[in-house]
Amino acid sequence: MTVLAQEQEGGGNFLLPNLTIVIEVLAFLLILYVLRRWVWPPLSKAMNDRQAMVRRQAAESTEATRRLRQAEERFDSALAEARREAATIRDEARADAKRIREEMRVAADAEVERIRQRGEEQLARQREQVTRQLRAELGGLAVQLAERIIGQSLADDGLRRATVDRFLADLDQVPGEPRKAGAAGGAS
Repeated sequence: MTVLAQEQEGGGNFLLPNLTIVIEVLAFLLILYVLRRWVWPPLSKAMNDRQAMVRRQAAESTEATRRLRQAEERFDSALAEARREAATIRDEARADAKRIREEMRVAADAEVERIRQRGEEQLARQREQVTRQLRAELGGLAVQLAERIIGQSLADDGLRRATVDRFLADLDQVPGEPRKAGAAGGAS
């Protein structure tokens, strides 16, 4: 029977709740109780956990941003320090190169001076040796020439030496070659 049929029978009071409504309300309350008792706590916990995770992630993000800024500052600082060190090393290398170049120049100058001095000493020794050889040859030639001119033999060493020294002294006093040739031509 439907509600309409009961009303037509005239027996029903519309103010009194019908049994269907009571059962529906009880079912609704039962569902609310089940939802409140077993569904709402896990959902609430999940929501709270989610909110806590979001807050934690926001805090971690803020901390990560702060650490990133600090890392960038440290990087910039380290980069600036590295550039300063590189400039210092470069300047020191230039100073070392200049110092080494100067030391090498001084050493080369000293070596050049030593070689020049050694060369001069060798030249002086060779000059002395050549002078002795020439004196000996000139002395012998002067003795032969003197023997021819004088016509006597200079057998005595002292006399020979004196004649050679006198001849060489005369040669040292003669200023030029043409006069020697003229003197030699006039003597013959």
